[in-house]
Amino acid sequence: MPWYDLPLEQLREYRTSTLEPDGLDEWWARRVGESRALAKPPSLTPRQPGVYDRVQVYDVEFSGAQGDRVRAWYLRPRDTPGAPLVVKFIGYGGGRGIPTEHMVLPALGYALFVMDTRGQGGRWTTGATPDGRTGTGPENSLVMTRGIASPEDYYYTRLFTDAALAIDAALELTGTAGAGSGNGTGERTAPRVAVTGGSQGGALALATAALRPDVVRVCHADVPFLCDIQRAITLAPHAPYTEIPDFLAANVELIEPALNTLRYIDCALLARRITATTLVSVGLMDVICPPSTVFAAYNEIKADKDIAVFPFSGHDWPETHAERQLAHLRDHLPPA
Repeated sequence: MPWYDLPLEQLREYRTSTLEPDGLDEWWARRVGESRALAKPPSLTPRQPGVYDRVQVYDVEFSGAQGDRVRAWYLRPRDTPGAPLVVKFIGYGGGRGIPTEHMVLPALGYALFVMDTRGQGGRWTTGATPDGRTGTGPENSLVMTRGIASPEDYYYTRLFTDAALAIDAALELTGTAGAGSGNGTGERTAPRVAVTGGSQGGALALATAALRPDVVRVCHADVPFLCDIQRAITLAPHAPYTEIPDFLAANVELIEPALNTLRYIDCALLARRITATTLVSVGLMDVICPPSTVFAAYNEIKADKDIAVFPFSGHDWPETHAERQLAHLRDHLPPA
């Protein structure tokens, strides 16, 4: 795939033209607050203790959007109290998978909470969570237009709310919810949380950092989806973005309400709220998440930030980038 988007020097200056909805902060505070009021404590079930010897692995259910129960994995290094927490999100079509897919961070001294993705998990890695009360488990589904006529009913409103409340559940499991944890001097410190993910997971990492600036200290977002969406749906030649123009081509009466809905979950707009130290990656040949849309979000972040630019990568990133992420995480959120 050739370079088809803006030149790099223009990408570094590019800004979204999408207007932010009035009262966006208050709108999201209502969404999260209403669901938090319905929340029940997370449940925790050990997962094959004889298999995962030096890492404790738990199957978790927690309360997400509208009180719906969402599945997750919680992995923590054995006998390592106070391990910093990383919350991980999954790409489009995938679910939480199995614990063996997530062992690197616990092996390096981090507690890891892997959120399942409601109504997905039927493609490249498995899931276990239905979308609300309408199903019994994972689906091989297309979700980009589910509820798109209204921001309150939109699928990604629910998913972003799940992600914000996953922080609550993960902090409760680590014992650092509320006032924070001790720092060895008798003082209380704020919980130490990082968020991470690629593609859809990268969007969830950005959104969670924006919606939970009270606790998220580090954000890793690889080739993030759902950024500058109104540009993306006119530029990206491949799914998932193409689900939206395909739908609106036939449902022309929904064009205006759909475009309005997308403003509420656009990470290029939400990114203005991020206070976490952030590391983003972008592939200049990415036909899934066009480079300009990634830069649209990155350029709105006012916090300490960096971006890894891969000129000949598409919707992926080199394996060596993982070591850069680990070094960045250790620098800004070192293990206890």
